[in-house]
Amino acid sequence: MDTVDYRHLELSTQILIDEALRRNISVEVLDAQDNLIRLKKDGKTEYIMQASRTSADSYIVPLLMENKEITKRILREHGISVPHGIVVQSKEEADAQFPRFADTDIVIKPKSTNHGKGVTILRRADKPHCLSAVSDALHYDRHVLIEEFLHGEEYRFLTIGDQVPAVLHRIPANVMGDGIHTIEYLVNEKNKDPRRGVGYTTPLEKIQLGQTETNYLSQADRTIRTVPHQNEVVYLRENSNISTGGDSIDMTDEIPQGYKEIAVRAAKAIGAKICGADMIIRDMTQPPGEHNYGVIELNFNPALHMHDFPYRGKNRHVEAYILNLLGF
Repeated sequence: MDTVDYRHLELSTQILIDEALRRNISVEVLDAQDNLIRLKKDGKTEYIMQASRTSADSYIVPLLMENKEITKRILREHGISVPHGIVVQSKEEADAQFPRFADTDIVIKPKSTNHGKGVTILRRADKPHCLSAVSDALHYDRHVLIEEFLHGEEYRFLTIGDQVPAVLHRIPANVMGDGIHTIEYLVNEKNKDPRRGVGYTTPLEKIQLGQTETNYLSQADRTIRTVPHQNEVVYLRENSNISTGGDSIDMTDEIPQGYKEIAVRAAKAIGAKICGADMIIRDMTQPPGEHNYGVIELNFNPALHMHDFPYRGKNRHVEAYILNLLGF
């Protein structure tokens, strides 16, 4: 078999290729920039882009998932709990609707978004911050969701076919204080971890100290020069995306089966074979109920690498499930 040069590709594609070669599947990199590959074995050919875009999912599936309001509607029709909210198209419309959300915890986000872009979480929302967040979200989409903030822990369920091979608890970008060093110093030290990089070529992304992080710190009267107390955990963002420096904790064995079944039901409701279901669970020791969980997003083209190389936990070898699904 010819040697394949693929170590410059994104990490999820690399681990998929590793597994394909282990199975004696012929691999050809068709477009490195798009992480587009072709697999061949025993007369069977499959094209895969970014590790989890495959022929298993029809064209309409990502279009439905991109529209977060339609996703919520479909899930609600299938008896799956989702956060309540409204859609606005302007700051003026948000201003008129604000009394419905005043002094409550809300999430404001573009109707279509990825990697937490344009997403703002407000505690006990006031009108100036709400309108500012709507204005920011409108840079990413002409329609903006204002919805209730669900309290609990956030988990990413990876569904492949009828299975949930991996579940992660995602924690927002953070540092732990030592009583001596500043937040800026602690971030730089944490970023020295070889598992952290940029551009999805490493298991984790570097923590940034940009405007979003400094604004979040300022809400607690902190700056990057603040010295946290010994063992004090300081969060730098509200959202927990791995793409913004969050930590990934494998929880596959701890999450009760009932919540995994909900994730599979959610993926099936939208017609997805490969899906990243984001769920908030208030108390995972309790069975699923309308007030104990909510599916906040379904994601097409979910990253695989974070399940193989979590910040803490087991390698779940999820790439094997992709190849099994495709008949290899």
